[in-house]
Parts: sequence; C-alpha cells; structure tokens
Amino acid sequence: METIKIVLQILLGLTSLLLTLLILLHKGRGGGMSDMFGGGMSSSLGSSGVAERNLNRITIILGLVWAAVIIGLGLVMRFGAEA
Repeated sequence: METIKIVLQILLGLTSLLLTLLILLHKGRGGGMSDMFGGGMSSSLGSSGVAERNLNRITIILGLVWAAVIIGLGLVMRFGAEA
C-alpha cells in the first residue's frame, strides 16, 4: 500500500506541474492579468484555432487525471492506514 501511495504522490506532483504549464500556455481573452503583461496586443502571434482546441482538450484531460489522482490518494490515505 505504501508503494501505491508514493506512486500517486509522484503522479500528483507531475500532473500539477504540467497542468500549471498548460494553463499558462492558453491565450488570454482580455481584461485580466494577461493584458497587464502585454497580452492585450492584437496580433497573430497566438496559437491557431486547431492548436488552441487541442490545448483545451489536453488541459481538460490532464485536469481530470489530476482530480482522479487526488481522489485516489485520499482513498489510499483514508483506508490504507487500517491495513
């Protein structure tokens, strides 16, 4: 049970970092923090429509994996201590 706990903790750390990086890669929609740092300039330097949709899909999938890892880690910590 300890091995599963360690693997889930490592997976949680990796997915957290990847999720943070993917969220930061998204194009700013305006009016927020992205405008403060130069994201308000209208240019074609951002990603294309297909790339943005793929980035959205990958981010959503990784977010679901992240949530599943958190739930799994919570269950292992809750019920693994009784064994």
